[in-house]
Parts: sequence; C-alpha cells; structure tokens
Amino acid sequence: MTVTLQDGDLSVAVLPEEVDYDNARLVGAQCEFLVRHGCRTLVVDASRAKHLDSSAVSMLVLLHRIIEEHGGCLRIAGLDAYYRSVFRILGVDKVFSLFPTAQAAATEPSPAAGTRTRDQSHEAVSLRGQARALNAEDNTLA
Repeated sequence: MTVTLQDGDLSVAVLPEEVDYDNARLVGAQCEFLVRHGCRTLVVDASRAKHLDSSAVSMLVLLHRIIEEHGGCLRIAGLDAYYRSVFRILGVDKVFSLFPTAQAAATEPSPAAGTRTRDQSHEAVSLRGQARALNAEDNTLA
C-alpha cells in the first residue's frame, strides 16, 4: 500500500494490485496506523486493484468500524465495474461511501458527526457480524 496524500486529517492510500488472504491484514494495519495517528477521512484508492478477495472486503469492513470509532469516515474510490457490482451484491455499497476517483473522494466535504441514518447504522451492524464470520478475530487489524 502506498500513501499518496496526507493533508491534515485526510489521507489517500492506494491499494496494491492484489489484496487477499496473504496481505489483507498488513494493508489493514497500515490503514489503521493512519487512523490511530490522526487521519479522520481515509480514502482507499482501489483503482490499481485487480484482485480483491473476501479477506479484502472483511478488512475494509473492520477498517470502516475502526475509523468510525475514531469519529472519521472511510471512502472507497476507483473500484472497477466488476468490484462495484460485487460490493453492491454484498451490500457494502450501503455502508461505504463509493467514489469514481480518489480526487472526487478527497474533495467531498466530510459529513457532520452523527448524520448516519438508522438504516445505515443497521447495515453497519450487520456487516460487522459478516466480518467476524469471515475472518476477524478481534477489533484490530494488526
């Protein structure tokens, strides 16, 4: 993973071409490090990603939870049509903010704290359970 921008509480992190069982925890830990050191708006740029497996999705769900616990938001950018479809089928498109590009995600104003709808909160709780079922052992990615 490469961090291409850090500006105040905004960071843009570019995913590697493959995020799978072998490296998802490392990528997640790198993102979590940014959050624990002040990042409140994390843009995960998936434009270079060619392969994302269930470990990658689980990592993103856990990362979403962690950044929300720190009062921030996770934005996913640059997913190709196939992965946008996968995210829609899994229902995570209702939890994550999806953007066509990292630039669009980075320039979107941050939502005010507490503006999440009840339906979005329900979806997040449901996805937390799914993440635990996939491969999560605790509340951290490291």
